[in-house]
This record gives sequence, C-alpha cells and structure tokens, in this order.
Amino acid sequence: MNEKKLPQWILSLDEEDLNFIKNFIITSGSLKEISKLYEVSYPTVRLRLDKLIQKIDLNDKQEQQPFCTFIKGLAIDSKIDLETAKMIIEKYKEEKEEK
Repeated sequence: MNEKKLPQWILSLDEEDLNFIKNFIITSGSLKEISKLYEVSYPTVRLRLDKLIQKIDLNDKQEQQPFCTFIKGLAIDSKIDLETAKMIIEKYKEEKEEK
C-alpha cells in the first residue's frame, strides 16, 4: 500500500502503538492474551487500549481543532495532567471568541 494512501490516524501513531495493534490483531482481539504477551495485568492492557482509542479519535478531530487536539493528546500521553489541559483549552477558546 502506498504511504500516501494511508489514513492520517495510522500515520500519527508511534511504533509502540502500531505494535500493540499488530499484537491485538494476531491475538484475535483477546486482551487476556495480550496481557500474557506483555506480562501485565488485564486492566493495564485495557487502559492501553482505551488510550489508543482516544488517540485515534483525537486524530480524527484534529483537522477541526488542531490546537485543542494537541493539548488533549498531551493529556492522554500523560505529559500534562487533565486539569491543566482543560485550563489551557478553556483559555484558548475564550481568547478565540474575543477575536
């Protein structure tokens, strides 16, 4: 497949995310099997999958609100806390409305 034809959400994922998706497919979507493969608990795998779903969902929305999506992505990746992300987005939206 030509890289230009790949969906943007796939291109936005890092190698670790892509390996997780590959393993998810290979194990037929069994989170129990993935937890054995990664030697972590089922809830840890579930959290990882939920974060991946959020990343993909955010990427789909990025074209509409790129800055807000960027900030939400930082929160999903635990680079900033959720409350800080909310404050930044709120301030950004307030300033945008003033213009």
